[in-house]
Amino acid sequence: MMNHPLLLIVDDSKMSRMMISRCVNALRPDWRLAEATNGAEAEAMIEQEPPSLVSLDVNMPGMNGLEVAGWIRLHHPSIRVVLCTANIQDAVRQAAEKAGIKFVAKPITPESVAGMVALFEDDTWLN
Repeated sequence: MMNHPLLLIVDDSKMSRMMISRCVNALRPDWRLAEATNGAEAEAMIEQEPPSLVSLDVNMPGMNGLEVAGWIRLHHPSIRVVLCTANIQDAVRQAAEKAGIKFVAKPITPESVAGMVALFEDDTWLN
């Protein structure tokens, strides 16, 4: 996989961003991390320096995570996106799968973040 990938963590919860950062740092200390608090900020950051990986919350003010994921798929299809959300309705899962986006359920725990890292490193992405 990539040498020092950039992971963009997009979540309106500061606590969630901190927990994801801490867990990813423990698992993959060579990964570079960036944070965005909403979809618009994420899009601006992606335009400036496209990350290899994006962790996206679904429920955020403004654009929701699925809208951001759709934009990423359209403009930067090689970015690997994992939705990290407490919103585990079937419709959300199906929309994510249809868009070629992986899914990890909140709460943010070392286990859920380890699952996210494993998904990012999975070689079966639909690029």
